[in-house]
Amino acid sequence: MLFKYKNDYEKIAMGFLSFVPDLKEVSHVQAELALYTSDEQRNLYLWRNEAGDFAGVVGIELGADYILVRHISLNPSERSDENYFTMLDDLAALYPESRVMGSLETAPLIAKWEQHQNTEMD
Repeated sequence: MLFKYKNDYEKIAMGFLSFVPDLKEVSHVQAELALYTSDEQRNLYLWRNEAGDFAGVVGIELGADYILVRHISLNPSERSDENYFTMLDDLAALYPESRVMGSLETAPLIAKWEQHQNTEMD
């Protein structure tokens, strides 16, 4: 389940964002987090696993009829296609009128998720 980022979750969110290759430095993580909190077109969500623990984060940018997944990160022990797909399913459910799209970094995962969705429907 996704939870919209709040300042109370700052350290948790920074930890998950630090797993993103481009955000290894604390200053980069802080700058990215500042963008998510100041830009109305950007939202950051924390994801809780079935045990109720925060296990990942997804950062998006809202477009007119799409959602651009800028960052998606899971705790190393939680990394699996199933968990990534669950996060993306939850995201798509939050924005049912919008198409989920990926940035250069997240596009391969989004494509894999879309393919998985299509095979489930067949």
